[in-house]
Amino acid sequence: MRKKTIIITGASDGIGAASARQLTAQGERVVLIGRNRERTAALARELGTPHHLADFSELAEVRRLAAELREAYPQIDVLANNAGGIMGERQMTEDGFEKTFQVNHLAPFLLTSLLLPTLLESRARVIQTASIAAKRYGRLDLTDLQNEQHYSANRAYGNAKLANILFTNELQRRYGPQGICAVSFHPGNVATSFASETNSFFRFIYHTPLKNLILVPPEKGGAYLTWLIQGTPGVTWVPGGYYENNKLAFKKSTPQATDVELAKGLWEQSARLLKL
Repeated sequence: MRKKTIIITGASDGIGAASARQLTAQGERVVLIGRNRERTAALARELGTPHHLADFSELAEVRRLAAELREAYPQIDVLANNAGGIMGERQMTEDGFEKTFQVNHLAPFLLTSLLLPTLLESRARVIQTASIAAKRYGRLDLTDLQNEQHYSANRAYGNAKLANILFTNELQRRYGPQGICAVSFHPGNVATSFASETNSFFRFIYHTPLKNLILVPPEKGGAYLTWLIQGTPGVTWVPGGYYENNKLAFKKSTPQATDVELAKGLWEQSARLLKL
């Protein structure tokens, strides 16, 4: 049986690295995408897998990455958009976008869009790491995607994670009939390097002894991603769904997560901002 080609972004640490270890141990072919050169290369050596580098705060790097992946992997069975994070003070990237919005939403939107011909031909699964922060902090406003009004690190992150769920829904609506199977999930509150750049209270949870009481190990969060990657769409999980603890969880998220018009509007505005 042919091995699947599984591309995981944000794979140098946390749940991405944990899932990559789980999958390679089970004989799958994993392609690591990371921002940190040393950590990504070290994990690639450990697992004997290919790797590529890209910083999602620079969209030119996302475009370069997409070109590399199209050239190197004519078949992509799984794209796991796992990279992201919570930021500190409001900051604009060189591309002219608020950093939280770009790193968590626009960059994976761009990468997926640029890989779409390959993904469609491969009848691929596109898996998006979202978060329960979408419910707790997300209040997405299509007139303020750059978080200019009432900015806080938590609100910007919650909006970005809500955007991840909406992007997944709309990707499935548009391209499901052509063979794409998209799904999003919350991996739990996982003990990783998450929140290392923020002034949010999350930093005190993830980078103090509190993490030993509150957070779960990366292997557990990674196992949720592995479950989706190895599962069968339509049998193991519902295409277009949002999952927590391997269970469909739209009812646990914000009502905005199932707003069809909001998903359409977000897609259209994202494509316009990226000039796609």
